[in-house]
Amino acid sequence: MNHKLFSKDFTLMVIGQIISLFGNAAIRFALPLYLLNLTGSSALYGTVTACAFIPSVLLSPVGGIVADRVNKRNVMVVLDFCTALIILIFSILMSKGNLILLVTVTLMLLYGIAGAYQPSVQASIPVLVDQEYFMAANSIASTISSFAALTGPVFGGILYSTYGLKPLLTLCMICFLLSAVMEIFMEIPFKKCKFDEGILKAVKCDFKDSILFIKKEKPVIGKILLVISGINLFLSAMIIVAVPYLVTEILDLGMEWANRLYGYAQGALAAGGLAGGICAGVFADRLEVKRAGNLIIAAALCVFPMGIGLKLFSSGIINYIIITVCCFIIMIFSTVFTVQMMSFVQMETPQDLIGKVIAVMLTVAMCAQPLGNAMYGILFEVCKDAEYGVILFSGFVSLFISVSTRNVFKEL
Repeated sequence: MNHKLFSKDFTLMVIGQIISLFGNAAIRFALPLYLLNLTGSSALYGTVTACAFIPSVLLSPVGGIVADRVNKRNVMVVLDFCTALIILIFSILMSKGNLILLVTVTLMLLYGIAGAYQPSVQASIPVLVDQEYFMAANSIASTISSFAALTGPVFGGILYSTYGLKPLLTLCMICFLLSAVMEIFMEIPFKKCKFDEGILKAVKCDFKDSILFIKKEKPVIGKILLVISGINLFLSAMIIVAVPYLVTEILDLGMEWANRLYGYAQGALAAGGLAGGICAGVFADRLEVKRAGNLIIAAALCVFPMGIGLKLFSSGIINYIIITVCCFIIMIFSTVFTVQMMSFVQMETPQDLIGKVIAVMLTVAMCAQPLGNAMYGILFEVCKDAEYGVILFSGFVSLFISVSTRNVFKEL
């Protein structure tokens, strides 16, 4: 254990995370956009991004179990090298095979690796820093993630729109290789632990314990989870599909500028998450968990200007500004809400169950995402020239969910 925050090993992990997460954000931004530019199909875009989420949903709990039983440094090194190899293989095959299948499989692999990767990072913090630095270390990890999500799409959008996909793929591959090499020199304390009954049985037992706790001892957590799943299905998924589709295909901003502006819009979403995290920290003493439902209501209300703008204004740039600003504000509200809910769950859950309960919550909440992506991809395709109707539908349903479930949060 180290008696200062920025020890050699923690610093190496932080720098490695900056490089790795930047590459991850850029590649996951560029590949779906590349497919959308080639096909112009929102249904295909929604289906491909929905498929990409599935491995992340399945592998996140597995990654949590593995992080407790395998050397965390080795997990990070191997997964970063694997990601670089996947990008190299995609670069070689992109002009030779079925592009739709290739992009889908590549994104599924990248999302799956990311889902298995992050638990090892989170589990490394308690063994790399003293307990007095836990909050600061977690804050740094969260800030890095938001910063990478902010800069990756912005630089990715500029590089992709200016030079094309190949140079961006090369840059991302170099990022993962550099991260893997840096992580080799980390020393993370590790106590060997075996999967006595196999990894699948371990995951199954952990999930069973968590679900029993939520069902019998803290049913309010289950209610919160249902609300979050509903918002993910009708609001979060709409933003994921609508922003790239509207900016690059509908607003008539010009191909080069549209891709670049989409990168800025993705950066605005990440900036909203960063601002929300800062607000949650600064106003922590003033935020009451009983009023958390108001944050979802506010986020749902921000959807309506997007739909109304599309109906009233013909200018692509005006609609782009409205969409970007609304998404930025939505991310602020949703991030503060997420921080409040995560803090509540951590306080109400016994120490030996926290990781398992959070793994269940993340997995169940993420299950709604691919369903929503596929649904909105089809809706935007069916409602051609009436995209505002799809967005207003999202706003009305999200507002109904948030208002009708407000009493759930008053119980907290």
